[in-house]
Amino acid sequence: MEIVPMLPEHAAEVLAIFQDGIDGGNATFETAAPTWEKFASGKLPEHRFVARDAERVLGWAALSPTSDRPVFAGVAEVSIYIHPAARGRGAGRALLGAVIDSSERGGLWTLQAGIFPENTASLRLHEALGFRMVGIRERMGRHDVGGRSEWRDVALLERRSPSIG
Repeated sequence: MEIVPMLPEHAAEVLAIFQDGIDGGNATFETAAPTWEKFASGKLPEHRFVARDAERVLGWAALSPTSDRPVFAGVAEVSIYIHPAARGRGAGRALLGAVIDSSERGGLWTLQAGIFPENTASLRLHEALGFRMVGIRERMGRHDVGGRSEWRDVALLERRSPSIG
């Protein structure tokens, strides 16, 4: 497995993995993967990575700005999605490590993640790599899953840079 910058040539696989996460019901409030153009425009170009093996993209991670206000220029939100066949093989740890490293090099002082509390694997991964639980945002949004709409809580995690800020 190798970690490489996310490029347009990875678009179809990245968006398919994103859609798989959407379909699973415990990754995001989104209901459909966007176009590549919309997806890419919402991510920081220097902080987007894919994990690949010889055959395919195993997963992806990217940082998004949390605000366009200059005071928050060093704060970004983490997104990470792993192909179901690649889960448990270290791709998530490698990808999250890559975005943490790139955030440190890029001068970001806070990374945050919003994770459904039911997504225990993602919570454990983030905590293992230095994120701390800030709290649970109760009834954060209504989520349509399997033809029904329900309120969902979101765990808010953050990682403060030990060397920036």
